[in-house]
Amino acid sequence: MPITKTMRAATAALSMTTLLGAVPALADTVNIYTYREPNLVQPLLDAFTESTGIKTQVLFAKKGLAQRIASEGENTPADLIMTVDISRLDSAAKLGITQPIKLDSVEQNIPAEFRDPDGQWIGLTQRARIIYASKERVKEQAITYEELADPKWKGRICTRSGQHVYTIGLVSSMIAHLGEEKAQEWLTAVKNNLARKPTGNDRAQVKAIYAGECDIALGNTYYMGKMETNEKDPEQKEWASSVRLIFPNAEGRGTHVNLSGVQLTKHAPNKEAALKLIDFLVSPEAQKIYASSNFEYPLKPGVEPDARVASWGDLKPDTLPLSKIAELRKAASEMVDRVGFDDGPAS
Repeated sequence: MPITKTMRAATAALSMTTLLGAVPALADTVNIYTYREPNLVQPLLDAFTESTGIKTQVLFAKKGLAQRIASEGENTPADLIMTVDISRLDSAAKLGITQPIKLDSVEQNIPAEFRDPDGQWIGLTQRARIIYASKERVKEQAITYEELADPKWKGRICTRSGQHVYTIGLVSSMIAHLGEEKAQEWLTAVKNNLARKPTGNDRAQVKAIYAGECDIALGNTYYMGKMETNEKDPEQKEWASSVRLIFPNAEGRGTHVNLSGVQLTKHAPNKEAALKLIDFLVSPEAQKIYASSNFEYPLKPGVEPDARVASWGDLKPDTLPLSKIAELRKAASEMVDRVGFDDGPAS
């Protein structure tokens, strides 16, 4: 049962109850619930089907998938969860809706620091939370996360919601490095330096820089590649050309990174086929597809980033354990609300 573009669009708009009716648990088909936009994973799934003959079905939603799997229990059609951010991976595992992934290929291809010790999730790719800086209005070649609190940036910073998982991950890392008191002081100062209320996605922040609404913004690395190569919406190429990437804390502890990952559901109806897909996703072939089509950093040692990604500069990842970021996500979320981050700068 192929998933058409129309069906993918519908999944974003319909209720989760309606969505489930579109994903029956077909034999010899891997059913995937994903928080990742389908176009980001489809090249991988197409290559998998071509290689194995096993079909895939994709159910996309921005939120609520893990909770839905929990409510479906043994009747879930979902075989795999594909998502971004260690917080979502950790949350699904703690809901008890996953089972250990036991594959030699995973242990051979994905370093231990990017795998759950109990096998409840594995990382597939890495992305960095960097700074987009105006080529015209920002002369600094290096900026740390801590320096975003400097009053010189007042009215010059754009970012997406403080409660988005990307922001929560960064705030969690700041709590880990600075301690909660100093991290809150930092977040309050960053809030006061905002040019506007947090809004939009990462691409919208680059558009805002292009429009002169702000001078720097936080965003994920791979969005730059998506904008630079966007033929359907070529104005995004103009947005991208107006900024350069700065890897924060490159001279110190390293730049904050996070994962995309995969999990095997506890009651996967097509477990054998799902494990074959996981085996494929950690293979050199799939890691190269990730690197070239999604502009993400492969996790398998020896698979190089895409040339476009390499041209942005060297990534020195922060070595803070991802498990620590997951542990601090609740504190980070509460801090975002406590300082009123999404209310924007004080008038």
